[in-house]
Parts: sequence; C-alpha cells; structure tokens
Amino acid sequence: MNDRRPFSFYLLALFFALFVLFLYGPTITIAILSFQGPSGGLTFPMNGTSVHWFKNLFEQQAVGDIWGSFRRSFALGLIVMVVTVVVSVMGGMAFRRRFRGSTFIFYLVITSLIIPSILISLGVGILFNLLDWEVHWSTSALGSQLTWTLPFGLLIMFAVFNRFDARYEEAARDLGASHWQVIRYVVLPVIAPSLIGVGLFGFTLSYDEFARTLLTAGTYNTLPLEIYGMTTSVTTPVLYALGTLTTLFSFFIIGTFMALFLWTRRKLSTPVPVDAREQV
Repeated sequence: MNDRRPFSFYLLALFFALFVLFLYGPTITIAILSFQGPSGGLTFPMNGTSVHWFKNLFEQQAVGDIWGSFRRSFALGLIVMVVTVVVSVMGGMAFRRRFRGSTFIFYLVITSLIIPSILISLGVGILFNLLDWEVHWSTSALGSQLTWTLPFGLLIMFAVFNRFDARYEEAARDLGASHWQVIRYVVLPVIAPSLIGVGLFGFTLSYDEFARTLLTAGTYNTLPLEIYGMTTSVTTPVLYALGTLTTLFSFFIIGTFMALFLWTRRKLSTPVPVDAREQV
C-alpha cells in the first residue's frame, strides 16, 4: 500500500501556508517593530530592542485621546453586541413561520450588506443633520453599525432555527409549560452556543469598524478613527505598540468567547436531574 501523498497535497499546503503568511505577516511585522529601541524608527533594521514605546503609549500627551477612544469603542461594541443578539433572536423566531411581507423584509435587511459602508455612514449622518439630532458615537454611530451587524446575526439565527427540532418545544408544552417557559427553559438553552457566536460577531464587527463610523461618530473618535488619525501625525513605533496591544486585546476577546462557548456546551451536555422537571 502506497501512503505517499500526491503532489497536489504539497502544492495546496504551500498555498495555504502563503495565505496564512499573507494574513498574519503584517501583524507579526508590526509586533516585532513595536519592540524597537528608544531611537528606533518605523522600518527595519531595528535599532535595539526595548519596551520603550509601550511605556510611551501610556502617556496621554504622547498619543492624544487613545484611551478615551478605546473606552468608547469598547462601550459601543458592548451595546451593539447586546442589541444584535436580542434582535437576531427575535427576528429568527419571527421568521420561523411565513408571514406576509417576510421575503421583502429579509431582502431589505440583507441589502445593507451590499451598500458601500461609506454611503451608509454618509446617509445616517445626513439624516441626523436633517432631523437636527446630535451626531454622536452612541446614537448615530450605533445605528450605522447595526446595519452591519444585524444582517450577520439574523443570517446565523436563520440557519440555527432552520435545523431546530420543534419536538423539544412540543414536549415542553405537553408537560404544561407556558410560552415564556418554553423559550426560557428550552429554546434559549439549546441555541445558547449560537448566541455566543452572534455576540462575538456583533462585538468584533463594531469594535474595529471604520467606514460606517467615519461620518457618524461626531466630535469624539472611536478607536479605529483615532488610530487612523495617528497615522498622519505619529511617526514613531508607538503606533506599532498600540497595534500590538489592540491585537492582543482582540485575541483576548475571542478567547473569552471561546471559553464561554465551551463552558456553555459542557453545561448543556450535563444530564439534567429528574427534580429539575418540576421547574417547568
């Protein structure tokens, strides 16, 4: 028996390796350059190694309102995450049954993914100006970003409920459960892992969104806008240090959601005691 792999395997493996290098090469390069010495520049070769630029990053006067913009992006990401999860679940449950105009509403929601992001930002900004509302990161930017996160959340919920076994709900109702009890004790626990995925989508898409926030953030920048402004004024590796920390923070968020997902799946796989049926 010949166990030798075909030539196409090595060709595809090389292509995959180049693809991964293309994805993470710039991030790795920035991480390396962020450890330049105090007299180092923005390019290779490195002039010594140190954590000087990370220390410099924590000086407010060195990088402007970077920490304020981080807090705003984090808060906005949490708000977008919660709204995306709640509306996606409600929309997914509503679309389990056909109703008049459901097809039109579906395509209307998905259309926001096709429209260029900068046009969404421009349109929301103009709308707020026409209505004489204040353009602010917590209002106009929130609405603009929801046009980006909600379609993804709804598509995930559509897929989840498409394979949801309705017999679980029927069994709960046969045992005397009310409509709310069916949702709370049956539906939500079953779809909990998917809700974590929707939440991760909502937070990460909001946290690093630039185009849809550009004209809707108002006076105070979010983190992507602040970083963009720094590229025209900061000429030291402190920008790379910021990029490294934000990348590590992104991995931390993903790891947190993954841990929550594994905990939820393990909890759901634990057998339920017989006495727990009395709660329904």
